[in-house]
Amino acid sequence: MSRGNQREIDRARAQARNAKHAPGQKKDGTPQQRNESDAAALAIKIAAKKAKAEADAALAGAGGGGGGGAGGKL
Repeated sequence: MSRGNQREIDRARAQARNAKHAPGQKKDGTPQQRNESDAAALAIKIAAKKAKAEADAALAGAGGGGGGGAGGKL
């Protein structure tokens, strides 16, 4: 039984899979510029996470949780 073009297909799939993990990807800008842009992106991410945490805390403080231990039967 012959494999036909299965080897070529497998090689092409492996190349496509490994292309995103290639170590030789070029980055734009100088290291200082990349560090500044990374720091800005991180600050935005931290601010968004903090705002979400504050919103969640405010929602929990508003008594929206519900569900008592006795189930309303006294």
